[in-house]
Amino acid sequence: MQKIIVGFDGSDPSKEALKLGKEHARAFAAAVYILSSMEAGPDKPFKEVKTTEEALEKIKQQFESEGIGCETHVLITGLTPGEDLVQHSNEIQADEIIVGVTKRSKLDKLIFGSTVQYVILNASCPVVTVK
Repeated sequence: MQKIIVGFDGSDPSKEALKLGKEHARAFAAAVYILSSMEAGPDKPFKEVKTTEEALEKIKQQFESEGIGCETHVLITGLTPGEDLVQHSNEIQADEIIVGVTKRSKLDKLIFGSTVQYVILNASCPVVTVK
């Protein structure tokens, strides 16, 4: 069975990535792994972690109600979101990563980096981006 990773941060582009993940899962009879990375590490406020877990659980239920195998993970590793996505994709030997793209200024990218750019350059599987 194929494995598709979808990066989810609650933004509109990540919601579009979920939609595409659903379509690809149906087309390729794949399981979907929805990942949300919390960059601050283990000291992240519990309330924020709980809110993210609850949102992912609702999404998982939607996928499963449509007959799509789904796992969700909140990653609190201290790595950047891009590093988390690439590392997890290697661990499960993912066949595809789907991420949403948010338009940012060059200064933002310089200061904060670009998750999508990191994933595209470092993933060992195809990466699909959506707006």
